[in-house]
Amino acid sequence: MSEGRVANTEFAISDEQEVGRIWRTARRDIDLAKPVLMGVLNITPDSFSDAGCFYSRDVAVGRLEELQEEGADVIDIGGESTRPGSLPVTEDEELRRLMPVLEAAVGRVDVAISVDTTKSGVAEAALAAGAEIVNDISGLRFDPAIAELAARSGAGLVLMHIRGRPRTMQEDIHYDDLLREVVAELQESVTRALAAGCQQNQVVVDPGIGFGKNAEQNLVLINGLARIAALGHPILIGPSRKSFIGKTLGLAVEDRLEATIAACVVGLLRGARIFRVHDVRPARRALDMAEAILSQVNGGESA
Repeated sequence: MSEGRVANTEFAISDEQEVGRIWRTARRDIDLAKPVLMGVLNITPDSFSDAGCFYSRDVAVGRLEELQEEGADVIDIGGESTRPGSLPVTEDEELRRLMPVLEAAVGRVDVAISVDTTKSGVAEAALAAGAEIVNDISGLRFDPAIAELAARSGAGLVLMHIRGRPRTMQEDIHYDDLLREVVAELQESVTRALAAGCQQNQVVVDPGIGFGKNAEQNLVLINGLARIAALGHPILIGPSRKSFIGKTLGLAVEDRLEATIAACVVGLLRGARIFRVHDVRPARRALDMAEAILSQVNGGESA
């Protein structure tokens, strides 16, 4: 059993379920031996927690540099809001928002850049501009051509679980067996990516916290991540500031930092390796401390 796993508990992952320790992107290999922080940069006027904050090119580029300084390993840039109830934007509009920031980011930050999109045309332009990861919230369901693009380019590929589209995804959240169904549907996405030519170590899976699930279901997903690890791919979770925290604890968006960190640390215990967050510095400290403790539990050397 590798460093960072909890030994001798019902949540420990078996050797057969052990996931890869390298995430291969178009430009580098990302070491998953330590928790990987993916900082969020939304270049949208209507995202759920930072609407319009980084909508201008100069402000967005400044935030890129801040996220790197705070300890982000990856920065995920999105030009289309996917909050519940959000409306889609055209490819042209998404590119208009994204490309000036991506082009300015080249040479300004050294960390990996991810593009948060469900459109292969946007992903292709972003990769050509210097991005190296495609974060597809649809798990290849909206635009399957993203799989072929990732295979050709060698880009890292995040496949998230969702049912429906952001505008309607909270209208039907019935599951007969939540974990079993999420695992099965993620497996369909992974199979499609591999069939298109993606390599095993390019693909990361994301259970889709907040996407077509209610508050209790999100808690079940985080607690049950060991089931998702059986897919054999690194797990990314994105609990940051989301409504399940507000509904569970009665907190406004701006008061959800500590709960976000708690969700990330429990996610680490259950097998997640990549954490998509808005508040990178406190999450970095908490997860690195948790990993240092877990290394000692498992007989590793202290950090």
